[in-house]
Amino acid sequence: MLFKNLLCLVSIASFILAAPVAYSATDTKACTPMLPLSGDVKELTNPPNGLKLLHIALGFGIQNYTCSAKDAKPDATGALAVLYDVRPLYPKQGTRSLSQAQFIALPADVLAQHAVPLNLDNTQNRADPAHPGASLTNPFHAPAGLRVDGIDKPLEYIGHHFFNDKGVPSFLLDNGNIFLTSKRDEAIDAPASASAGPDGTGAVAWLKLSATYAAVGPARFVYRVLTAGGNSHGCANGAGDDSTSYAATYWFYG
Repeated sequence: MLFKNLLCLVSIASFILAAPVAYSATDTKACTPMLPLSGDVKELTNPPNGLKLLHIALGFGIQNYTCSAKDAKPDATGALAVLYDVRPLYPKQGTRSLSQAQFIALPADVLAQHAVPLNLDNTQNRADPAHPGASLTNPFHAPAGLRVDGIDKPLEYIGHHFFNDKGVPSFLLDNGNIFLTSKRDEAIDAPASASAGPDGTGAVAWLKLSATYAAVGPARFVYRVLTAGGNSHGCANGAGDDSTSYAATYWFYG
């Protein structure tokens, strides 16, 4: 089992570090998914021994910022995203598995191909009116799968990511069986090769977050990796709020 796991780890890490060797989507010899590596000197630390992988989710939404003044440094204020199940697409899981290259590119491809699945109708107090925010009262669409070019079935909707009224990054999935309120433990820069997103702002950092005392359900850690887009548009146009589309994979352990 360790050898099989190592093969999975090498497959994903090798794409970040060098040229990929793609798996066949028809190769159904399963292996345990391993957390991707950035290829940098510093990596996110692994989850503690004894925990299992609960979900690999694609998060697709917006990162939010505020500009205190023209040309100020934007401050991150949270995020909103819809979560979709992508574990069946991880290489060597089954008949729906993607190649290594396709899985790594999935967040960037989704971000490039699709409109953000949020109600982006908030035009109040924007640093740039060209970049509206999500509705303050009804940000999410009705739960639904996400169709992606080249994938036979829609990605299954499994939940939402948001920041609560205290600014705590939160994840609600599995019909409420997991409500992970979290705190940031670690952050590293996204690889230089990561997609800058449709607006060219750059990919947000990779993160490790851990559960707070208020968390409900088995999830104890979540990792945000394989990020695409999401950095702020900046404050050149003046004070106000800013939102940037992004996608990433979220790995839940518990």
